Amino acid sequence: MSTRDSRLDRAIALADDIAKAARAEFRLARKASGLSRADAGRAVGVSPSQVDRFERGQLQHVRIDQLCRLSLAVGLVPNVRFYPDGDPVRDIAQIRLLGRLHDRLATTIRWRTEVPLVSVRDARAWDAVGDGHGCVDAFEAETRLADLQAIERRVLRKVRDDPTVQHVVLVIADTRANRRVLAIARGALRGNFPLDTRAALANLSAGRCPGANAIVLV
Repeated sequence: MSTRDSRLDRAIALADDIAKAARAEFRLARKASGLSRADAGRAVGVSPSQVDRFERGQLQHVRIDQLCRLSLAVGLVPNVRFYPDGDPVRDIAQIRLLGRLHDRLATTIRWRTEVPLVSVRDARAWDAVGDGHGCVDAFEAETRLADLQAIERRVLRKVRDDPTVQHVVLVIADTRANRRVLAIARGALRGNFPLDTRAALANLSAGRCPGANAIVLV
């Protein structure tokens, strides 16, 4: 089976799982609220026949707006979140970026990649984790910067949810475009990522803890 076919099969299976979960949640909430299918649909402008087909699993290609309407009709709010899948095609640039950083670290630092977050049940993982140098550091690789504030929020949520990590290093590809974005946004990030490349690498290359969160260009 080709990589493309494998991804397509996974995508179809994932869509089926999400649809089944949505139908089950809708059915339970509708019955708990005492609403008929017709009542639920009428409240949000969805025809009774569509509601019936949705709940029975006969409505193909449920649109996001339909799912939101039906959920709100029975007092639910849908929440869709996305997590890295570890796709080797998508990640090849990140792997190379992390490799460049790894070459700069002391050999005494134990290096692991794709490390699941501790104490969480979702699919999130650190791009890499280093330990054995007196602390536990997580490394997140970004090859192309767009919304640095969104990246900051995502990384800090990981820190919040993984109590084993003491410092996080945001590893950014050293390109002209990334430097331009970082020059504009660096001041706003300094509160959560106080260390820059030189200070962080001086410690890590000597086998010491960085001492704080850092942004490193490599």
